[in-house]
Amino acid sequence: MDVVVVGSCNIDLVSYVPRLPAAGETIVGSKFSQGFGGKGANPAVMSARLGAKTALISMVGEDSFGKEYKEDLIKNKIDVSHVGTTSKAATGVAPIFVNDSGENSIVVVKGANDYLTKECVESAKYLIQNSKILLCNLEIDPKATLHALKMAKSFNIRSLFNMAPATTGLEDYFQYCDILVVNESEAEIITGMQVPGVQEAKTAAKSILQKGCQVVIVTLGENGAAVMSKADDEAVHIPTPKVQAMDTTGAGDAFCGSLAVFLSTKPELGLQESVYRANRIAGITVLSPGTQTSYPHWKDLPPELFGEERLLKLE
Repeated sequence: MDVVVVGSCNIDLVSYVPRLPAAGETIVGSKFSQGFGGKGANPAVMSARLGAKTALISMVGEDSFGKEYKEDLIKNKIDVSHVGTTSKAATGVAPIFVNDSGENSIVVVKGANDYLTKECVESAKYLIQNSKILLCNLEIDPKATLHALKMAKSFNIRSLFNMAPATTGLEDYFQYCDILVVNESEAEIITGMQVPGVQEAKTAAKSILQKGCQVVIVTLGENGAAVMSKADDEAVHIPTPKVQAMDTTGAGDAFCGSLAVFLSTKPELGLQESVYRANRIAGITVLSPGTQTSYPHWKDLPPELFGEERLLKLE
């Protein structure tokens, strides 16, 4: 495998609203849609659509949602040999509200995802051992995520850890991940400092790097990302073209899946160029509604994104 993902499968229940409701308020939405999501399946689908050999280690319920999800993963040419099924909980769901500006508010009910255990990860050891990069998140049992990261470390397999949803008490995780990806709010939780802009993101990246990982990427939406590795004296701002967002749901997962593909299949590009191209693809996904429904296939993307010429122009 090029990319192996350990993470969640959720059914997205998306309501489009003029604005996000306040506490206790009822508002009328304009449209509803149901789709496939989850911080494990999303980057796996993005990876597979970019042509990478991809496997997912996950868990769904013994219900119609779970059956439909497995069928969809197979359609996306993802290895589902370790997407398990449990009768102890329903398939995870994520009610999502999207406002007219494309901003979203999400509630995740993990359900079956909580039954993805360390033992499940251990049973998929051969997949991780023979992959080029492991991608993890925290939308499952955190102990399973930590076990996967430790396993990758022991096999000298590069790992990309999207520390989301972020929380406190994650100190044990940093030393086992190579590349840590967080957004502004997650960086704030980890560092205790506000991250309203690029300069603050650079400062946060430098602070997080001292916790033990090799590379930190703080994603900033339309402002690109701040990137810093152990070899750098300061963080670098990677810009991204501005677009008019319709729906930002799943853009962060699209970034992580795309980044994993570039790092695993085109290592000659290097980290900063790979981050730039992954952000370009994430920017394309926000132009369409939905989560995985907005993820493009490689053949529909500008050929330059897969070429040898450097596209990133730093000031």
